[in-house]
Amino acid sequence: QVQLVESGGGLVQPGGSLRLSCAASGSIFRIYAMGWYRQAPGKQRELVATITGGGTTNYADSVKDRFTISRDNAANTVYLQMSCLKPEDTAVYYCNVVYKTGLTARTGDAWGQGTQVTVSS
Repeated sequence: QVQLVESGGGLVQPGGSLRLSCAASGSIFRIYAMGWYRQAPGKQRELVATITGGGTTNYADSVKDRFTISRDNAANTVYLQMSCLKPEDTAVYYCNVVYKTGLTARTGDAWGQGTQVTVSS
């Protein structure tokens, strides 16, 4: 099993910045894609950004040029640097990782517990 622990959420004023972290631990052979998703009240969970094992990134149009996803493979950690935050970025942010526990094991995916990000003056 793989566990994810998120940190870095909080309350920030519009235009401010926050950095989210998500550390994976457990029976990890290899982590493939890592990503961040968010869910605002009354809305479906949506993709924010993903990063492959090779470092290729993908962003939702709504966060391009404001958010940056990165990863530290040695630490099994993914980050989301959020800048120029807007009230519409308010949501619970979840990290997700795709992994294997062994060379011949099936691919699995794990979700973090979520961290609240509130953008308000």
